[in-house]
Amino acid sequence: MNETGHREEPAPLKGPARIQAYLKTLPDQAGVYRMLDARGNVLYVGKAKNLKKRVASYAKSGGHTERIARMIAETAEMLFVTTASETEALLLESNLIKRLKPRYNVSYRDDKSFPNILLREDHPFPQLLKHRGAKTTKGIYFGPFASAGAVNRTLNTLQRAFLLRSCSDSVFESRTRPCLLFQIKRCSAPCTGRIDQEGYAALVHEAEQFLSGKSRAIQARLATNMNKAADELDFERAARLRDRIRAMNQIQAHQGVNPSTFAEADVFAAFSQGGETCIQVFFFRAGQNWGNRPYFPRHDREISTAEVLESFIGQFYDERPPPRLILLSEAIANTALLEEALSLRAGHKVEISVPQRGEKRAIAEMALSNAREQLGRRMAENSAQRELLEGVADLFGLEAPPRRIEVYDNSHIQGAHALGGMIVAGPDGFEKGEYRKFNIKSADLTPGDDYAMMKEVLSRRFARLVKESTAEDARAKWPDVALIDGGPGQLAVAEAVLADQGVEDVLLVGISKGPDRDAGREHFYIKGREPFRLDPKSPVLYYLQRLRDEAHRFAIGSHRKKRSKAISANPLDEIGGVGAARKRALLQHFGSARAVAGASLNDLATVEGVSRTLAKKIFDFFHATG
Repeated sequence: MNETGHREEPAPLKGPARIQAYLKTLPDQAGVYRMLDARGNVLYVGKAKNLKKRVASYAKSGGHTERIARMIAETAEMLFVTTASETEALLLESNLIKRLKPRYNVSYRDDKSFPNILLREDHPFPQLLKHRGAKTTKGIYFGPFASAGAVNRTLNTLQRAFLLRSCSDSVFESRTRPCLLFQIKRCSAPCTGRIDQEGYAALVHEAEQFLSGKSRAIQARLATNMNKAADELDFERAARLRDRIRAMNQIQAHQGVNPSTFAEADVFAAFSQGGETCIQVFFFRAGQNWGNRPYFPRHDREISTAEVLESFIGQFYDERPPPRLILLSEAIANTALLEEALSLRAGHKVEISVPQRGEKRAIAEMALSNAREQLGRRMAENSAQRELLEGVADLFGLEAPPRRIEVYDNSHIQGAHALGGMIVAGPDGFEKGEYRKFNIKSADLTPGDDYAMMKEVLSRRFARLVKESTAEDARAKWPDVALIDGGPGQLAVAEAVLADQGVEDVLLVGISKGPDRDAGREHFYIKGREPFRLDPKSPVLYYLQRLRDEAHRFAIGSHRKKRSKAISANPLDEIGGVGAARKRALLQHFGSARAVAGASLNDLATVEGVSRTLAKKIFDFFHATG
């Protein structure tokens, strides 16, 4: 009892004692467990063939690695889900780790789906285009490609090789003359009848065969036809066929290694150094190399490379279909279990192998070499980045290097299409997934009022931060430094906004261009300090200039997109029942959307394809009084 006579509540159990309390009710069954700290944050997600035995191992007071001991000591609560098998437990574990990103698990940021090439089949003249996301459009999908750049390069050369259209259906239907792509021999112009449906279908079939790995047969057939055309003195046709063969060769040359001993596989190579790991993933489909991508999973320094690799693969295929063959740079502990789990998810047998010799081994070693080089570059960049952030801390009087710097800029033309931009930088460089744009919404804002625009952007940004401050990961979103593009006026506005929101732990810094907007003569403004400049050769100055220029680039780019969208917008697109054909008929009849807006009901009804009911709908759209 305390001095006032009230009984004190016992401190909640943590660590081995708390874990021990769960053993009485746990079954001898497969499942997944979560370990949580006193605040409810998930520390670790694990799977077990036998939940009771696995949890009992944590209840012991000794014999753990330093990492596991820390995790056990912080555990205040555990959650359990039983599964029918260890395989199902592995699938659930991968899903939860990817979603929750617990501190003591291997996890990585996977913010993008992989792009594919789509050959549409829902149109008489199929379109060849880049596709990302759900595969809902009817057609044949080829992929995954490692990046949008790999897809764009392939599409560019496929256009030259197979002359398939890339335009949208609405553009296709509205063409009366061939576009530029026909002139530069990248399209066969089916939109204007330069090729019939049968001839176009033959090109489609060839493109499908090429992307399916039958490139040699197609090239041999084209070469035969080219020689035949040359023998018949049809040199123009021979030249067209020659250009198509060259385009195919260009795709294959750019792909580098194209395997001959397997058609489809993903190759994973992991290299660790200094507590960090790079995993290179190569994609091979239809006997072709469709690119590679590096990943840098977050993990404790104690975790082995093989353990990092195994956990990464499980998460990597959580929402992706695995190929039939997966090649690894080194062996992992639970190969058979992972094979079974991936086979269950894919609906076909998946083999995981560590090749020992031949072409497969050479490709795995090539991937490992890429991983080693990529990690070396990243560690060098991170070292330089840390030095720059330490310099920023010294310059601005911070206790430690900033983890998150936010930079704000506005963009408009005489007040029109006003937009604010925010970019984020930290120890890993620019964090583009955290960038935000703010459409200026204030109706009473004076066009071109930069102060009012800055006030609205910062008010919305920090009001949201304050509102979400109780969320589990909210603290990671708080900036240590907010860099404002502007001088004392903009800085005063920013200080007033943060004071209104009750935000006191964010350092505000204004940065303004020098005389004649001369880079290198920038002035910096911080409350309580005299304005100052840096040595024009200072690396920290160069770094801060890069931050400001990136914010300016992002704001300008977002503004241009907004302006282009507004310019290209047509009010007819907003009227239900007015599709591409009727829109074209209306514009051809009246000459412009403005003329359509001013037309009478009777005039609208005279347009071919526009019924009296639709004419009334169009008229009411432009003459609404409510």
